[in-house]
Order: sequence, then C-alpha cells, then structure tokens
Amino acid sequence: MIFPITALYAALLAVIGLVLMFHVIAMRGKTGISILHGDDMQLAQAMRRHGNFVETVPLALILMGIVEANGGNTVLLHVIGAVLMIARIAQPLGLHHDRMIHPLRAVGTVGTVLPTVVLIGVALWQVTGW
Repeated sequence: MIFPITALYAALLAVIGLVLMFHVIAMRGKTGISILHGDDMQLAQAMRRHGNFVETVPLALILMGIVEANGGNTVLLHVIGAVLMIARIAQPLGLHHDRMIHPLRAVGTVGTVLPTVVLIGVALWQVTGW
C-alpha cells in the first residue's frame, strides 16, 4: 500500500526538520558546546525549535498515514498537510527565548494541535464509526 499524500507532506516537513537540525549543528560549532546548551540562550532557542518539531510532527504524520490507509478524504488530508506545513514554519519563527507570547508561536501551536486532534477524530471514526 502506498501513501502518496502522507509521503508528500512527510518529505516537505523533513526539509523543515533538517533546516532546524542544521541550525542547531551550526550553533554548536559556533559556541563549541556539544551537550545541552551551556547557558547559551541562542543555542537553547535553536534546540527548542528543533525539539518542538520532533516532539509533534511524527505523531501527526503517523496519524495522517493511518487516515490515508483507511481511505481518508484526499482534500482533508491535503488541507491538514498544508496547515501543518504553515504551522511548522511559523512555530520556530515565533519561538524566542526572551518573549513568551508571539503571534507566530500561536499560529504554530494551533496549526499543529488542531490538525492532530482532527486526525485523531477521523482515525477513531474510521475504525469505530463514532
């Protein structure tokens, strides 16, 4: 069984994940800090931007694949994928060590949580009918 929609968004999101990872690697090279963040807040910020991505995106992609495998609506899957893309670009741009509240952080959070909740609901509906 193939999952073309999930594969598309997994590949696109992987590019974002790699950019975030390479930013952490570059910051580690610049600071000479190999473990944790050594109280360097710019490195801590880069680590959290990447960490937030890896804490949330895999779950959404797994659920997307499950919904697609069970015959999920292609338009819904593309909308969810597009929202996740926007959210995962916005989240790191709005995540700052010196500002708790930033509009892009809110866009990133809502744009990740809401599609994940929708995917949970659709997956449950597909297998239980409720």
